Amino acid sequence: MKIHQITQIIEEWAPLTYAEDFDNVGLLVGDAKDKVTGILVTHDCLEEVVEEAIQKSCNLIVCFHPIIFKGITKFTGSSHVVRAVRKSIKNDIAIYAIHTALDNQPYGVSYGLSSALQLKNTSVLVPKESTLKKLSFYVPLQNAEKIKQALFTVGAGGLGEYDECSFSVEGEGSFRPSVKSNPHIGEKGKRHLEPEKQVHMVFKKHLEKALIQALMENHPYEEVAYEISTLENTNQSLGMGMIGDLQREMKPDVFIKWAKETLQTPSLRHSKVSSKSIQRIAVLGGSGSFAIRAAKRRGADAYITADLKYHDFFEGNSSFLLVDAGHYETEQHTKKLIVDYLTKKLPNFAILLSEVETNPINYF
Repeated sequence: MKIHQITQIIEEWAPLTYAEDFDNVGLLVGDAKDKVTGILVTHDCLEEVVEEAIQKSCNLIVCFHPIIFKGITKFTGSSHVVRAVRKSIKNDIAIYAIHTALDNQPYGVSYGLSSALQLKNTSVLVPKESTLKKLSFYVPLQNAEKIKQALFTVGAGGLGEYDECSFSVEGEGSFRPSVKSNPHIGEKGKRHLEPEKQVHMVFKKHLEKALIQALMENHPYEEVAYEISTLENTNQSLGMGMIGDLQREMKPDVFIKWAKETLQTPSLRHSKVSSKSIQRIAVLGGSGSFAIRAAKRRGADAYITADLKYHDFFEGNSSFLLVDAGHYETEQHTKKLIVDYLTKKLPNFAILLSEVETNPINYF
């Protein structure tokens, strides 16, 4: 298989469309047309990981964090980023980063964290805005069902737990073909009236290109009248973090100890402990201070994330416990999610989990 075929499979799971604007995701190093000999999955693509890929005959590294995040002005080997990139280029090893494209997926980063904590009744904590769009088009009555089915096949009409959703209104279309046209119905130079349907469908924005292609390929008209608009509706299936319930209610001190052991972190930081029991938990793998208020609004008793600053902990109170369990520790399950997904999609392909410990933080 070629690199672009592998990345296409990854992007069916985590479309790059949903990565955050600040992020640098996708194929960072390499040629998409190269043949893949093996895939090595890692959390961070360090120089040691590239060496591991060389030793294990893997020429594609799929990493969670992008090794290239800011612009590189010198390739002198002075930083861990440059050393890793130079080594990968010298040895024809491609690097693909997934990062916030996977953060925003319902079965992505925070799903791994919520599963480790055995949360139930989970939902997205911070839904991502402007991810739903609406397609409206006009079609002769006799062609409406064929086109609707073609669009359903590529994912149009999906709304939460429902699919093949649409709304249609019958009316009368009017058009006059020019002398240079090639009309499917009607005559050149004469205004034609045709019974038509106006069809509306909601779709996720990463499907737009495929939908337009399906519409054009199946519509009988030479010129297809359609419009696309972005919806303000909340998309509950995409976004950062998860919120759910513990299997059993816990006292705060018991919960903190249990979370520490479950996430296998040497230490964790937390806000002031009260006497209120913990049941409803919000989680967000990686840096999650921006979602503290969202966790409060959603009624969480505790919020587990990472990279909290001094003043963030003042947001904790008698009914809301803040826990910083570490950046790597809250994302540690991500690389296995990637391996499991690729193994399921490519059961006969060499997909390896890196053995290199990439957490840069050590504890004393």
